[in-house]
Amino acid sequence: MDNNKLKKLKGYHVVFLVQNTMVGLGLLSLPNQLSSMGYSQWWLPLMLGMIANLTLIPIIWLFLRYPQDNIFTLNEKMIGKVLGKALNLFLVVYLVIFIASIIEGYLDLIMIIALPDRTITAPLFILFILLLYVVHGGIKSIARFCVMSFILTVWMVYFLQWPILEGDIRHLLPVTNFTFEDFLVATRNGYFAICGYELIMTYFPYIINQKKAFKNASIGIWITIFIYTGVTIVSVMYFSEWQMKEVLYPILKLYKAVELSFAERIDVLGISLWVFLITSSAAAYLWVAKKGMDAFRSNNKTYHVYLISICIFIFINIPFSKDTQEMIYDNLFYFKFAIILWPNFLILLHAVKSRRKQASS
Repeated sequence: MDNNKLKKLKGYHVVFLVQNTMVGLGLLSLPNQLSSMGYSQWWLPLMLGMIANLTLIPIIWLFLRYPQDNIFTLNEKMIGKVLGKALNLFLVVYLVIFIASIIEGYLDLIMIIALPDRTITAPLFILFILLLYVVHGGIKSIARFCVMSFILTVWMVYFLQWPILEGDIRHLLPVTNFTFEDFLVATRNGYFAICGYELIMTYFPYIINQKKAFKNASIGIWITIFIYTGVTIVSVMYFSEWQMKEVLYPILKLYKAVELSFAERIDVLGISLWVFLITSSAAAYLWVAKKGMDAFRSNNKTYHVYLISICIFIFINIPFSKDTQEMIYDNLFYFKFAIILWPNFLILLHAVKSRRKQASS
């Protein structure tokens, strides 16, 4: 399982690693997450895409100067071994909780839509078996699974033609019918839905052509952003403002507008295929968590991924109250955004160390 530093990720691997890790559950609930802006939300994914691309610049700049390091080894190198290991352990704990939120959110949706009156245990075991199988092959295996997931799911945008025909294009105007507070709430919720590209800080050493990493990652970001923009435009046309606020997973309602003579429950088909996107996203995060544990314990052991999986399984089965669970998962955004901005701090440390070297020489 990636026991060496052999470069193995081609450009298209990077594209789809970025694209798939960004989607996950985010697309299913995106119009609801942006609902504070009402009908004006449709252009917000474009702005969020620009922010994502801008925050990618310092990430790539930093790791081009440390091409053999990932974020965990770089933490120890830049802030010291003790503080670096403490931070890496914190990141592993954060990743355990975040992966649990992805898996639990999807399984809850499966229970509601496809498997009512069933327990979560059997689907959870099956999903973990699939996750471990994908992750055990290493980062290239995950990248290949991301490519397959994209091919198997991207065709579902074809179903958007039905809600477009039933929608009202006049909903797209005006584009400024919101308050500044509404904008901040939608930006916060929407940005959480597009995160995932920051994982490049861990698999950067495995990229063959690192000089093109920014271009390839940007392509992955904008594939996702264009899909998000298309879905929000269709949602704005199809739903009322009340529906966007009250319907937690609007895209499933869009599927219900599809009329086919040979299939009735397109929403069940859609949510069933979504397991590929959930698996690819969760697998990438699980692999990153494994690398964090490797760095914390200063050795590369396969059983680390099983240890982390057990922690995730236990966390999912802890009987939190609904309010506590929502509070924990909701506050993950602040940690995630801090991680995205963390390379800017490391760049400052790099600049200080470089000046000291120049002064001493």
